[in-house]
Amino acid sequence: MTQLGFYINVAECVGCKTCTIACKDKNDLEVGRNFRRVYDFVEGSFPKPSICHVSISCNHCDQPACVQGCPTGAMHKRTEDGVVVVDQDKCAGCKYCVWNCPYGAPQYNKETGKMTKCDTCLDLRENREEPVCVTSCIMRAIKFGPIDELRKKYGKNADIKGIPSSSITKPNLVIGVKNN
Repeated sequence: MTQLGFYINVAECVGCKTCTIACKDKNDLEVGRNFRRVYDFVEGSFPKPSICHVSISCNHCDQPACVQGCPTGAMHKRTEDGVVVVDQDKCAGCKYCVWNCPYGAPQYNKETGKMTKCDTCLDLRENREEPVCVTSCIMRAIKFGPIDELRKKYGKNADIKGIPSSSITKPNLVIGVKNN
């Protein structure tokens, strides 16, 4: 299996949230349900303030807490690419996955009473296209692909102040940080 993951270049992200809007549009998500979110972190004060933006979706973790906490087996990790998905036929909508995921990736669909989440745009990828968050990013700050290749190219850092430690679930995420 080739584990897939994301690289987020915090040094390039301007916090425009285009990735969030493109994902919402592609997945027809109502207000309040977001598969990708951009968090803004402000530190310091005049004369040396700083801000960074971190775009986060499901990290398709090696040890996904959402999968471990799912009592029906609906939340599961695909063997072919390591992407964590929801089997809608098995989902009871209990929200245990939400309570277990430190990143807030699973999202409840009030209309269906079931859980939903980022699936790395499986439908687009079947047509050899990139996930919409990647193609919509105006700064090209999001990359997607085999996590081993992303780590080889960009390093292994998956931690940044403001998001849960990578030691919890072993996310398939690389974060490029700003050099201050």
